Amino acid sequence: MQYLQAKKGRVEIIPMIDIMLFLLIFFIMVTIHMIPDKGLPANMPGSSTAQTLPKPKVVLNLYADGHVEMENHPLSLTELEAYLRAHDPEQTQVTIAADKTADIQALVKVMDACRSAGVSAIGLAAKNTQ
Repeated sequence: MQYLQAKKGRVEIIPMIDIMLFLLIFFIMVTIHMIPDKGLPANMPGSSTAQTLPKPKVVLNLYADGHVEMENHPLSLTELEAYLRAHDPEQTQVTIAADKTADIQALVKVMDACRSAGVSAIGLAAKNTQ
């Protein structure tokens, strides 16, 4: 009477490992895209015509008191110009994230330093107000 014998159940572990690996990869990829780009939150001005641009290579933060930071490192205008000259200025894209209370003259000085280094692709960051 073999048909009355109860068979023990087996837990297949290989498919479970595959599913756990896919979940791990999925969460890693989602987390990578959730990490913000370089730059700090700033009180940026708003614009109704703001556009999303490709990821810039250099993000500069210009604060209300006029100091400039790049990747959490304060820079003078001469240091900024020297950095940009050393890093292929023709191909470098610079985005300036200026505080909305920052002085226009400070913004123009930063743009002048970028242009004198040879950078021609300069953008300004703004929030979309629509």
